[in-house]
Parts: sequence; structure tokens; C-alpha cells
Amino acid sequence: MQKIYSVSQINTYIKNMFTQDFVLNRISIRGEVSNCKYHTSGHIYFSLKDSLGTIACVMFASARTGLAFRMSDGQQVVVDGSVNVYERDGKYQLYAKKIRLDGAGVLYERYLALKQELEEMGMFAPEYKKPIPPYVRKLGVVTAPTGAAVRDIINIATRRNPGIQIILFPAKVQGEGAAESIAEGLAKLDALGLDVIIAGRGGGSIEDLWAFNEETVARAIFACRTPVISAVGHETDTTIADFVADLRAPTPSAAAELAVADMNLALERLQAYRDQMGRLLEYRLSEYKMRLQQIRIQLEFKSPVQRIRELRQRAVDTEDALHRAMRLALEEKRHRMSVYIERMKGLSPLEKLGQGYAAVTDGADRRVYCVGQVKPGDVLQIYVTDGRITATADGTAPLPVLEQQPSE
Repeated sequence: MQKIYSVSQINTYIKNMFTQDFVLNRISIRGEVSNCKYHTSGHIYFSLKDSLGTIACVMFASARTGLAFRMSDGQQVVVDGSVNVYERDGKYQLYAKKIRLDGAGVLYERYLALKQELEEMGMFAPEYKKPIPPYVRKLGVVTAPTGAAVRDIINIATRRNPGIQIILFPAKVQGEGAAESIAEGLAKLDALGLDVIIAGRGGGSIEDLWAFNEETVARAIFACRTPVISAVGHETDTTIADFVADLRAPTPSAAAELAVADMNLALERLQAYRDQMGRLLEYRLSEYKMRLQQIRIQLEFKSPVQRIRELRQRAVDTEDALHRAMRLALEEKRHRMSVYIERMKGLSPLEKLGQGYAAVTDGADRRVYCVGQVKPGDVLQIYVTDGRITATADGTAPLPVLEQQPSE
């Protein structure tokens, strides 16, 4: 009787066959990446394919240290790992432990590894970047002596500044010994005390540009005291030299524009500054003239001469006021004096005497007011307006009393 097996038994059997196969346990497979998916768990699921077939692959999160780049569809890679069976689905797949780019991908892998190493060393840090001088007089160029790159740099630099001095170091920029040649050119130009150095070449494949990804060139750029502009390839090409340099230009032509100031624009800017300074100077002079006039007026108002003139005028005015006050006071006093004189005249004995009256005193020089003070035989002194009369009283008689007439 034929023996019957379950599905799980068959899958387990097949898995054991895969496990016991030495080749399948340690295998490297080359192919193109397709259906690549990064799972939230950290696992990577993808397929490898060639012109005739496809194999499912997975790289678990624990093995991600064996991946130095981000995978994407279309990449040519070499995957190291083991082929085994997933029992639940009864399918075999490649369990990846290490993945590297194939061909140019190997260079790219080296590029990424060196980039990470130099970045960790701090060679890309912004604090080490030197500023590019705004006006360059001496320009150094490290590139091939022939080709579009050097012609573009010379043409653009001299057009922007006809007086610029360009020193070219003819370096080998591709192939064996290129990195050493570029590093030598950087060191020699740096020793000349130039303002800026441009290091670069025209575009090409990653293999063509590889000299600018070498650690030798990176360290030579980092060691330069002169600011270095990296101008390698086209705008989309990025090399290690671009990260280390003080400034990256997308093309050699752009590097010349970044390094060399356009003197026509600089002259126009200077003219604009001159015009602006002239306007500002005229405005300042006008403002200072106005302030000087104000200060002159203030000084005239506050000057000692003006003060003395004001005080002198005030003294004159005060003197006039005093004279007027004195005249008024004298007139008032004269008037009052006249009033007092008139009053005194009414009380003066001489005035009375001048009117026919006389003043009489007895022998003791006492005033005689009534007849009762005199006896017959008394000697009397009679004072009149022009002298004194001595007389003897013969007798006295009282005045008759006048009777008052009754009113009607």
C-alpha cells in the first residue's frame, strides 16, 4: 500500500533538504532588485530577477547592518545569504544577510562607506568651511590642461575680471594616479598664497569621476589653507570632494562665476554707492547748515553782547521809569505842600497880624486872651506885623452882649 504524506510533512522534508545543502546555506546571488518594500517592522522584502527568472528575498531587521545603502527597484546587487523554505506557504526564498551593489554599485558602496567615515571624522563640518573672498585677484585651478572645463573656467573668469591672474596646475583627473595628481596640485597651489582654488573636471560616469571620491583628494582639500571650490561633473554629480570643499559648484563654469566677481557689476555698484553717498552728503550738509543757523540764532539770543544790550535797555527803561516816578512824586509832594501851606497860613499868627489883628502878652510874657487877665496899670506887650508895642493898661471893659433876634 502506498504511503500518504501531509502537506506539512512534505514542506518540512523539503526544508531539511535545503538546510542540509551546503551550497544553498552560503550562497551569493546577482540580480536586479524589484518589488522592494521596507516594512514597518524593519524587514525588507524584495525580489531578485534576471532575464530568465525571479527569486523572492527577505532581509530581516536584525541583518540590516549588512546594508550600506537604501535599496530601490532597478538596482543591480549581489546578495549574500541562504536559500530556505518557508514552511507555511511551501515556498522557498533567499534570506539575505549582506547586500552590496554590483559593478558601479561596488564603487558606490565604497563611496558611501568613505563618506560616512569622513563625516564621522568631522571633515564635512560647517565650522571648518572657509569663506570665499568677495574679490579674487589670484585664482588657482586644478584640472586637466585640455578639455571644456579649463576653457570654461578661463573664459568666464577673464570675462568677469580681465585683470585676474589664473595659475593652472595640469592634473590627471581620471585613471590610475589621478587622485595623487590632484592632491599634489592642491598642495602646490596652496603654497603660493592664492585667493581661491578651483578643483574639478567635466562630467562622466562614476568611474570617470572616481578620483574625486578618493580619500587622498579629500584630505588634500581639507588640509588647504586656501578656500577650495569643488566643481566636478554636472549638476547632478556629487563627490566626496564636494562635501569636503569650502564651497560646491554644480559645474566648472558655475565655479568660475562663484569665485570671480563680475567687475562690471562691481563698478556699477560702486557708482550707485557714489551717487547714494553724494545724495546723503548733500542731505547731511543741508541738515548741518540748518542746525548751524539754529545754533547761530540761539547764540545770538544767548550771547553776552545781546544780554548786555538787553540789560542796558532795561536800565534805560528803569531810569526813565524812575524819572517819571520821581516827577510824579515831586508834583504830588508840591501839591501837598501847597495844601499844607494854605492850611498853615490859616493858622499862622503873622497871617492874622497881617489882617489887622495883634497879639498881646503881659509882663510875664503870657498870652492875654481875656480882659480878666489885665488890671489897670499892667504893662502889656502888643505884637503887630512889623514889631512890638509896649503899653500900659488904663482900664478894661467887656464887650457888649448882642441880643439874639427872634426868628420869624
